[in-house]
Amino acid sequence: MNSARLEEIARGLGLDAVRAAPALPYENVERTIGERRAESLYADMSFTLARPEISCHPERLLDGARSVVSAALSYYRPGPEPGPGEGRLARHAWRDHYAELRLELAALGERLGGRYRVLVDASEHVDREAAVRSGLGFYGKNGLVIAPRLGSWIVLGTLVSELEIEPGEPPGRDCGACRLCIEACPTGALVREGVLDARLCLSYWTQSRRALPMPIRERMGIGVYGCDICQQVCPWNRGVEKRREHLALGAAEPLVSLEDWLTAGDSELVARYRRLYFPRRDPRFLRRNALVALADAGTKEHEPLLERYAAGADDLLAEHAGWALSRLRGRLARS
Repeated sequence: MNSARLEEIARGLGLDAVRAAPALPYENVERTIGERRAESLYADMSFTLARPEISCHPERLLDGARSVVSAALSYYRPGPEPGPGEGRLARHAWRDHYAELRLELAALGERLGGRYRVLVDASEHVDREAAVRSGLGFYGKNGLVIAPRLGSWIVLGTLVSELEIEPGEPPGRDCGACRLCIEACPTGALVREGVLDARLCLSYWTQSRRALPMPIRERMGIGVYGCDICQQVCPWNRGVEKRREHLALGAAEPLVSLEDWLTAGDSELVARYRRLYFPRRDPRFLRRNALVALADAGTKEHEPLLERYAAGADDLLAEHAGWALSRLRGRLARS
């Protein structure tokens, strides 16, 4: 199958970009994972990093694999400004885009025919490398894949197929001399071009299972899940933002009530946010983030809620609540 026919089929299914590459090992990525793990840059993250002998070998993911098809779905939508007591989710978490992409890739596999395997948000495969090898995009200096006309506001997925599909061409573009993402990172987590130190990353810490370090708390602001700063400043994203500024939010959830996160029942909170990753599906970690966000988003009316958590039996939440309460009172006193 040639690439033009592949793209025609994919567009009809709602995919924003699709390219193919041969099913060959990602030897450079496997080596890089080992080197960065030795530097402790991954902290305790696992996912595709846990077993590079699998995630860097698409040829092993399907008997007779010949092609790796990479697909992108743009998730950019304009969002409202937050109000008092509201926390912000990173854009990719506003709705379950992965579920949508998974269905579209399965439909693509059926249309292409032959045996195939769909991998979306899966630990068995390094989807960014597949996307770059296929020519769908290039690595930005923030480590994300940037696709022409789509920027980095995309979720990626993969279809491993036994079919031979014409490989895509490299986009022939890069970030040039631009370093805006590196300069904008509030914690200096982008330690080198394309290299992230997870130990400094706000997004990593919102999904961690430990107490948040003081420098991280002080810079989280009202973010309760993920971080978009390096994408917000990226010039490659200006075009897609302008083209999609008219789109309605629909079922997307850009902002959350911090009070709701702190008062909802555990099972209810877990059920509502299945699309998010938080350790052991324990809502305590969502509540921890909400407590920290109240330091910047809270009002006088939130003090009793913070006081209640600060006096609670959960040491993790009590400590974060006490910190947030002190910071909130200091902010209110200065206003």
